[in-house]
Amino acid sequence: MVVLSISGGIIFFLPFLQEVYYKPLAQALSLNNTEVGSLMSVFGMTSLISYFPGGWLADRVSPRKLISFSLLLTGITGLYFSTFPAYGVSLALHAFWGVSISFLFWGAMIRMTRNWAPAEEQGRAFGILETGRGLGEVLSSAAILSVFVALGSGDYALSMVIVLFAGLILLLGLIAWFTLEDSINEENSSAAGQKVGLEEIISALKMPVVWLIATVILTGYCAYWGTFRFTSYATDIFMMSVAIAASISVGKMWLKPLAAFIAGFIADRFGIARTVASLFVVLVVSFCFFAVMPGSAVMIPLMLANVALASLAVFAMRGIYFALLEEGGIPMAVTGTVAGIVSAIGFTPDIFMPLLGGVLLDTFPGATGYRYFFFTTAGICAVGFAASLIIYLKYVKGGNSRAAD
Repeated sequence: MVVLSISGGIIFFLPFLQEVYYKPLAQALSLNNTEVGSLMSVFGMTSLISYFPGGWLADRVSPRKLISFSLLLTGITGLYFSTFPAYGVSLALHAFWGVSISFLFWGAMIRMTRNWAPAEEQGRAFGILETGRGLGEVLSSAAILSVFVALGSGDYALSMVIVLFAGLILLLGLIAWFTLEDSINEENSSAAGQKVGLEEIISALKMPVVWLIATVILTGYCAYWGTFRFTSYATDIFMMSVAIAASISVGKMWLKPLAAFIAGFIADRFGIARTVASLFVVLVVSFCFFAVMPGSAVMIPLMLANVALASLAVFAMRGIYFALLEEGGIPMAVTGTVAGIVSAIGFTPDIFMPLLGGVLLDTFPGATGYRYFFFTTAGICAVGFAASLIIYLKYVKGGNSRAAD
C-alpha cells in the first residue's frame, strides 16, 4: 500500500507541474495563460477517453503490471519534457500522459485499494491511500522546490525539477514491479474472478448512484482545480514573489495527508456522503471569500488562512469520495469499470477548468478575472453539495443500499 499510495501522488506531478511552477513554466515554454491552460486541457481530453477503458482493463489485467508500466512510460517521457520542447510537442506529451496515467494507472489503483479493505473500512482505506499520496507529494515537492530555489528559480532550475520528478517516477516503476502484489482482501475474493462484459457495463451505466457519484467527483475536482490558482493569485493580487507563492502551494500540500487521514476515519464513523456534503458547504463559503477579498497587505494573513481552509476541505474530500462506491452499493466485481465511468465524467475539469481560468484571466485582467473564477467555482461546489445530499438521503438514510434499485 505504501508504494501504491506514493506512486499515486508523484505520477501526477508532470502533467500538473503548473500547480506549483505556473509562472516559471509559462516563461520556459514562452506561453500565455490560455496556452498553459491548453496543456492541461489536452491531458484532460485524453484522460477522458482513457478512464473508462482503463477501468475495464483494471478488472481483467494484473494491477501490478498496469501500474508498473504506467510509471515507467510516464517517467521516460518526462525526461524529454525537461528539454522544454516546442508548444506542439508539449501538447503531445500531455496527451500521452493522459493515456499512460489515466488508462494504465488510475483504474488499477482504485481497484487495488478497494480490494485491500473490507466494506466497513472503505473510508479508511481510501483515506490512507490519499494520505500516502499526500506525503509522497509534499516530501518530494519540498525537497525539489529547494533545488529550484538554489539553482536560481529560472529555466535551468525548472528543467532540473522535471528531471528529478521523472527520475523518481522511473524508480517507483521499478519498485512497484518487484513489490506490489495482486492479492486481495479475503472478503472480496469471490468477486475478483468475475469477468466484466457488456452486460455488466450496461448495468453499471443504468445505476442512478453512478451518475450521482460522478457528479460529486466532478464538482469536487473543480474545487481542487480552484486551489491551483492560489499560486498565481498570490503573485498577481498580493504581489508576492514567485518563490514565496510556490512555497504557499507546497505548504498547502502538507495539509493533504493530515486531511485525508482524518477524513477517512470521520467518514467511517459518520457516513461518507454526509461528510462530503459538509465539506462542500465549507468550500462554497471559502471560494466566495476569495472572490471578494481585497488584495492588500493587511489581508495576507486572512488569505493564507482561507488557503488552508479550502485546501483542508478539498484534500479531505479527495481522500474519501471514491469510498462512495461502497456506500452506494456498487458491486465489487465492477469496481474498475464503475471507477472508469465516474472518473471519465468526474475528471473532465482537467479539460475545462484550466482553460476557463486562463481565458477569464486573459479576458479580465487582475482582480476581476479571479473574482469571476472563484465565484464560478463556488457555484459548482453548490451542485456537488446537492448531489452528495441526494446520495445520503436515498442510499444511506433511506436504507437503499443497492445501487441498482
